[in-house]
Amino acid sequence: MRKPITALILLVYIFAYAILAATVGDKITGWAQMPFYIVAGIVWIFPLKPLFAWMNRGTPPVEEE
Repeated sequence: MRKPITALILLVYIFAYAILAATVGDKITGWAQMPFYIVAGIVWIFPLKPLFAWMNRGTPPVEEE
């Protein structure tokens, strides 16, 4: 049940982050706009580490017979 919940949270987070980054990036002009988008394109993944750890916690290994 954790994977569908994580997928939904991930979709909402990425949508909100993209809207926020585009809004802030639109207000930045000139030479600073490209570095902002480079940093924003990398930084989005760091808050998701705890979400992925939660999703994978408690998943028993699959035993093959």
